[in-house]
Amino acid sequence: MLDLIDVTKSYPSRLGRRYIFRQFNLSIPTGSNAGLIGPNGAGKSTLMRLLGGLDHLDSGRIVTDRRVSWPIGLAGGLQGSLTGRDNVRFVCRIHAASAEEMREKVVFVQAFAEIGASFDLPVKTYSSGMRSRLMFGLAMAFDFDLYLIDEVTAVGDAAFRKKSEDMLQARLSRANVIYTSHNMGEIARLCNVVVLLRPGGSATVYHDVKEGIAAYQQPAPVAPREAVPA
Repeated sequence: MLDLIDVTKSYPSRLGRRYIFRQFNLSIPTGSNAGLIGPNGAGKSTLMRLLGGLDHLDSGRIVTDRRVSWPIGLAGGLQGSLTGRDNVRFVCRIHAASAEEMREKVVFVQAFAEIGASFDLPVKTYSSGMRSRLMFGLAMAFDFDLYLIDEVTAVGDAAFRKKSEDMLQARLSRANVIYTSHNMGEIARLCNVVVLLRPGGSATVYHDVKEGIAAYQQPAPVAPREAVPA
């Protein structure tokens, strides 16, 4: 299960607090691969960060009995002053990996990410593509029940994208994904449920993926203009 119960999340701004979610409730169906879609500003990235533990709730609860990954592909989650290798070691320690498991995961991520000597340079020197490669490889090194992915398989050349796609499919044979993307073809291919977020913090779950995509693609209603006096 993965339930969000009365979740409120806001950020300070010069105009006061900006609320992304107020008393927000959502249940992700067990065993589903959920496509998280919605217009810019609807809160997709915020929701992924909350689910992955990279951000904190103002109030409410997130309840799950599943091992959830960090949001793969979103900014954050890596310590910029540490090298790629040290970031992998740090995450291994958080997940209580043994010394042997840590060595195996370091070797796996180094080979998978294909960033060469940069693996031993500070992550703050990486391009966004290199960070995404490292984060994707690091996530694939662990067996999660639910992977949070932000269109990261689009990173890199054709060979790397194919390798990433194959790895993701192998993981999804025994796990699930919450996948956010503006590519509706990918949503339809990878997901069997759609969660449509709307600005203002509302969500609708569609068990028919085509129906959910169609609802997202409908143009927003245009407010009528006021008559201008002659």
